Amino acid sequence: MFGGKNKAKTVKVKTLISEDTEINGGLVFCGGLHLDGVIKGEVVAATGDSRAMLTVGEAALIEGNVNVPYLRLDGRIVGDVRVAETVELAPHAIVTGDIYYNRLEMAIGAEVNGQLIHVGESEQQNESSEVGSPNLDQKSKEC
Repeated sequence: MFGGKNKAKTVKVKTLISEDTEINGGLVFCGGLHLDGVIKGEVVAATGDSRAMLTVGEAALIEGNVNVPYLRLDGRIVGDVRVAETVELAPHAIVTGDIYYNRLEMAIGAEVNGQLIHVGESEQQNESSEVGSPNLDQKSKEC
């Protein structure tokens, strides 16, 4: 986003959720997930997928906690966000909740209504299990 050395890895999008789609319940994914719709539930990268990338489009909304290695956000998240590697907040990004991050890039216009909490990689991995819902088992899907 800003030309720094620590760019997020490019990951092939394996899953696309269009703007006319609403999912009620948690979602575990592998690889790349591009969201233009609505998810009412938690979004988590599968256990062991350290390259998983969640891209949230401008019209998209997640109402629930997020736990992924990489996040590009240009839409809205209502819930806490844990990102093990890099968070990119684009100009239309709005987060209502705390963001736990290792690296953060934030564009002018992005909005965070909560705390920004820097967490190193080792701390992030230890805490990653705290975000998930008891009904959403990350280990049920491995890449």
